[in-house]
Amino acid sequence: MRHIILTFLLAASCAGASAGTAAPLSITTEHSPPSSMLGPDGVTGRETDKIREMMARTGTDYTIDLLPWKRAYMMAQKRGQTCVYSTSRTPEREALFKWVGPTDEAEWQFWGLADHEFPLKTIEDARKLRIGTYVGNASDDYLRSRGFNVDAVSNDSVNPQKLLLNRIDLWAVAMRTGPAPRQFGWSEKVVPLLVFNRVKVYLACNPAVPDELIDRLNAALAEMRRDGTMARLERKYDNWVPK
Repeated sequence: MRHIILTFLLAASCAGASAGTAAPLSITTEHSPPSSMLGPDGVTGRETDKIREMMARTGTDYTIDLLPWKRAYMMAQKRGQTCVYSTSRTPEREALFKWVGPTDEAEWQFWGLADHEFPLKTIEDARKLRIGTYVGNASDDYLRSRGFNVDAVSNDSVNPQKLLLNRIDLWAVAMRTGPAPRQFGWSEKVVPLLVFNRVKVYLACNPAVPDELIDRLNAALAEMRRDGTMARLERKYDNWVPK
């Protein structure tokens, strides 16, 4: 009897210790400057700073890993206690995640050569054109499911060069709502032509992440909007230029 009681107490003690030590939240993202990028002290960027601030305000233990987008996205789908940003919230994805946000807004735009000769007034005008997309991106899924002629690559930075080489006619790219960037060598040659969708982006979490944590993160984000922190973190990158 004494042996049984000691065994029970030891098991209960171990279970309590295990329950009291929650695993860190594993957060994944992609290299997408200035939203998320590798800096001297780890992953940084405009959206990354917002995520870190939310974690700090809620006292959440976490890690952030910079990965190719498709891998980052699939990890959040398949692994408990894992989230991914910045993720477009679409009807097709709604049931796949628990959502924290929105942290930002984006436009899905068609970009092309400044001297292009084809008309482009609506998305239907792009149906017969060759469209460069990004593997695993929501805009790629959107166009592919609607029968557009897409040519997906694993690195989105390749698409402007493909335009310049006439290997595609359009580049489908998600851009933060606001003025188009003018920080790249191709900026005067490759230009925005049409906005074909608008989306909000989120921290998307695996369904196994507790509702209580999702609620606390959303509350922290709402507080960041109210106290001006969101605007301050966004202004920090107003004059960012690639190095």
